[in-house]
Amino acid sequence: MALFKKRTVGKPGEWFYCLEHQKVEEGPDCPAKDRFGPYPTRGEAEHAMATAREKNLQWETDPKWHDATARGEDGEG
Repeated sequence: MALFKKRTVGKPGEWFYCLEHQKVEEGPDCPAKDRFGPYPTRGEAEHAMATAREKNLQWETDPKWHDATARGEDGEG
């Protein structure tokens, strides 16, 4: 008896965005390394790439993560 079963079908209503095929899927048809999700609606999965871009931009411009001390710019020469 297997300890871990490979889940091939997602729960009803789980939506994913496949990075390899660049399409929305209901249930995890593709490997986890190739997808974003799960999302509660198809519409949210369709906008997965835009959401990722927005979150990346927020992180890149977050002053808590990009302060002068972290970059080694302490003003001393």
